[in-house]
Amino acid sequence: MRVVLASKSLSRAAILAGAGLPFDTVASEVDEEPLKAAWLSERAAPRVIARRLAAAKAQAVSRRMPDALVIGADQTLELDGVLYDKVGTLAEARDRLALLRGREHELHSALAAARGGRIIWRFCESPRLTVRPFSDNWLDDYLARCGEGLLGSVGCYMLESEGAQLFERIWGDYFAVLGLPLLPLLEFLRHEGALPT
Repeated sequence: MRVVLASKSLSRAAILAGAGLPFDTVASEVDEEPLKAAWLSERAAPRVIARRLAAAKAQAVSRRMPDALVIGADQTLELDGVLYDKVGTLAEARDRLALLRGREHELHSALAAARGGRIIWRFCESPRLTVRPFSDNWLDDYLARCGEGLLGSVGCYMLESEGAQLFERIWGDYFAVLGLPLLPLLEFLRHEGALPT
């Protein structure tokens, strides 16, 4: 069975490759911004938006590849009930990390699977993370060392590397923090016959 990841995320692809899963990646080409704007105007919660975007990505690719098992994924960051998107510059990354400093936030990591253009499975996990009260000097050094790689994360951190130093505590699954709740996905793929049992 052909498994397709409907994502351009290098970290998600690395997680699946590291787990030994044979898969292809195909960009979903879903324009997220108008969808998010419409859902936010309906007062949809950040968790709901993550779930809807994961499903939209899976369905978009599944319509083009109806015989494949397509996995869509999305992650939103919620702080005090507000959704925060990825930033585009290191200056914005600095502002984002300064905003999170000393506070707790949630990441909503959603998955959806589609076959023949129809959603057949959904999952969402919401780890909570407490960022430590780091100094401005530490923050500036961190940004200088990690650079634009931080822009690929909605939280502007890379937990799988030096970004671990940002946190006091994390509740929830490590892979969900990285944007792909791996163990539930592997169980689903075994159930569907895409992986041996």
